[in-house]
Amino acid sequence: MIYLDSGRVINYLTKKNDRDLIAIVLLSEKKDPKIYQINSCHRYSKECNMIANSDSPALIPSPAEISKALQAGSSLAGANLQGIDLSGVDLYQVNFSGANLSQGNLSKAILTRANLSGAILQNINLSGVDLRGADLSNTDLTGANLQGAYLNRGDLQGANLKGANLTDAKLQLSRYDSYTIWPEDYPYKSSGGVGPGASLNGAFLNTAHLRGADLQKANFLGAYLSGADLTGANLAGASFSGANLRRAFLTGAYLQNARFNGAELQDVDFRAADLTGAEFNNIQSIAGADFGQVMGLSEEMRGILLGHPMMELDTFNSFTRRTTRESLSC
Repeated sequence: MIYLDSGRVINYLTKKNDRDLIAIVLLSEKKDPKIYQINSCHRYSKECNMIANSDSPALIPSPAEISKALQAGSSLAGANLQGIDLSGVDLYQVNFSGANLSQGNLSKAILTRANLSGAILQNINLSGVDLRGADLSNTDLTGANLQGAYLNRGDLQGANLKGANLTDAKLQLSRYDSYTIWPEDYPYKSSGGVGPGASLNGAFLNTAHLRGADLQKANFLGAYLSGADLTGANLAGASFSGANLRRAFLTGAYLQNARFNGAELQDVDFRAADLTGAEFNNIQSIAGADFGQVMGLSEEMRGILLGHPMMELDTFNSFTRRTTRESLSC
C-alpha cells in the first residue's frame, strides 16, 4: 500500500507478488479526496514513475484510511504521520516501528502489543492510551503526554522520556534499562517497572519472562517469583530476602553479591550462574534446587547449603534430573 506525502511515494510498497505493487494515491486536499487505485503497477513502470514524481498537495491519511490499510495487511513502519489524529482508534499490534508520529493525537487509542520501536513520538498526545505489552524500545518520547497511559509489560529499554508527562501512568512490569532516559525527578525505581535498582518488594512476578534483564541492585524483598524466567539476567547486588523463587530459572544469571537470605529456593535452576559473593543464610528450603556448574560459590556458602536436611538435599529435580546434593558436588 502506498500513501503519498506531498504527492510522492514515501513509505509503503506492499508487494502483490514478486513484480507487482498496489498503489493508493491521494491527489486532493478535499474532505473526500478521490482515491485512484493502480493494480499490477510494476515498480519501474511509467505509471509508478508518474506517481512518484507528482507534485500533488500533501495529505495526512484519515483514521479510516489507516484502518483500511492495516486490514489489507500493510505495514506502517517508517511512516511519516506527523500530526496525525488517531485518537480512540483500535491499533492492536500495529507496526509503527521507525515511524514519525510527532505532535500527533493518539489519546485513548488501543496500541496493545504494538511495535513502536525506534519511532519518533515527540510531543505526542498519548493520554489514556493502552500500550500494554507494546515495544517502545529506543523510541523518542521527548515531551510526550502519557498521563494515565497503560504501559504495563511494555518495553522501555533505551527509550527517551525526557520532559514526558507520566502522571498516573501505569508502568507495572514494564522493562527499562540503564539507557532509558526518564523525566527529571521521576521516581521510576518505585514505579513498578523492572530494571536496574527497581523496588519490587512484594511484587507478583510469578512466571514473569525476564530473560537477560538488567536488574542490578534490584530489591525483591518478599517478592513472588515462582516459575519466573531470569535466565542470563544481570542480578548483581540484587536482594531476594524472603522471596519465593520456587521453580524459577536463574540459569547463567549474573548473581554476584546477590542475597537470598530467608528465600524459598525449591527446584530453582542455578546451573552455570555466577554466585561470587552470594549469600544463602537461613534459606527456607533448597529441595530440588540445582547448583550444577555454578561459578564463585564460596566454600562457606557451599557448606551452609550442604547442612540442610537430608530430605531436601536428596530431592530430585525433575527438570535437570539430579538431586540437590549431586549438583553441589559438581
